[in-house]
Amino acid sequence: MARLHLLRVFCGENGSGGNELAVFLDGHEVPPERRQAVAADLGLSETVFVDDAGHGDIRIFTPAAELNFAGHPTVGTAWLLARERSPVPALNPTAGEVAVRYSGEETYVAGRAEWGPQYEFRQLGSAAEIDALSAPAGDDEIVVTWAFIDDDAGVVRMRVFPVAIGIAEDEATGSAAVQLGALLGRELDIRQGKGSRIRARPLGDGRVEIGGHSVLDHVRDHPL
Repeated sequence: MARLHLLRVFCGENGSGGNELAVFLDGHEVPPERRQAVAADLGLSETVFVDDAGHGDIRIFTPAAELNFAGHPTVGTAWLLARERSPVPALNPTAGEVAVRYSGEETYVAGRAEWGPQYEFRQLGSAAEIDALSAPAGDDEIVVTWAFIDDDAGVVRMRVFPVAIGIAEDEATGSAAVQLGALLGRELDIRQGKGSRIRARPLGDGRVEIGGHSVLDHVRDHPL
């Protein structure tokens, strides 16, 4: 058995939405050869195994593949470490060092556009068009659809369909927010899924900072 924390990341201010995340804070208890199967069994968009909490070493898995970087897993894990253990200045997924910043109730991480899944971005004319979409038919697509709700204020409606990595539709996608922030070169307030909110801010050095609110829903033991 290993202790499992289940949380939601990039929640709205009222606690709505947020992408579900599974985190094993003592990830070393889960053998490396079992991690993909555990992530598939949990069936969430991502599962994180913390191999060294003090150093911030983590591994990230979808139900179908390991990722070198992902947004809501790094934001959620940084928030959870501060809550359950101690704050960390950085996390270290396989992509490289991810700087962490805490601001009140929000947690932020800084990633690079070349990290994580590489999305195809499709801009539509309105948020209503985004809401009317169906999931892509192909099984090899990793698609981000987006439209401005308020161009002047940088408010964006976004839906993400990372079918190729085993996720039909993502509730809140930090790596896509990093790439969109880099693409547009401006601060964004992204509304995704059924009530999620992601803040994105280019830092001017090739990184984009993303962050928001997280909520812990449940803690339990998980059989290995």
